[in-house]
Amino acid sequence: MPIKTERLIIRRVSENDRESIKNIWEDFNSSEFSKYDMPHSTKDEEVAERISRWAKTAEGTEHMFFAVCLGETVIGYIAFNKRENGYETGYCFHSAFHGKGFAKESFAALFEYLSSLGIKKITAGTALENKPSVALLKSLGFELIGTEKVSFYKDSAGNDIVFEGGNFELNM
Repeated sequence: MPIKTERLIIRRVSENDRESIKNIWEDFNSSEFSKYDMPHSTKDEEVAERISRWAKTAEGTEHMFFAVCLGETVIGYIAFNKRENGYETGYCFHSAFHGKGFAKESFAALFEYLSSLGIKKITAGTALENKPSVALLKSLGFELIGTEKVSFYKDSAGNDIVFEGGNFELNM
């Protein structure tokens, strides 16, 4: 099932991707954008458990996890999870590969694949302050359909750290 683009190979996540995805999460956790997402544990046993769950979904369509590879290197991943009226997507790429069009290229190929499965609607959420993510979604044809207050972290006094999250939708 691998999908090949001009520069990338996109395939389902396997258990062998554990270290690569752990590396992507470590990189993400140190980025300025990590405050806009749920924390990613990088403890070996928790990473192994999560990637094992992802790999077990490789034949299904309810939860789909794709490794985006440049040659043999996993540079990011894209997930699609079935929701009531379509699928919700999430993604993360190692910062060394940001700004080079890899996410857009891989999404375009995956949209063709999803369309062949009869999937017609994709949603995504991101912080409006995460300008690169907002720009990616808009460049892919997603439209902002609403906003909401979101919090994943607390400050030193125990108060929620709140940001404005954007809800995006793409009808294919």
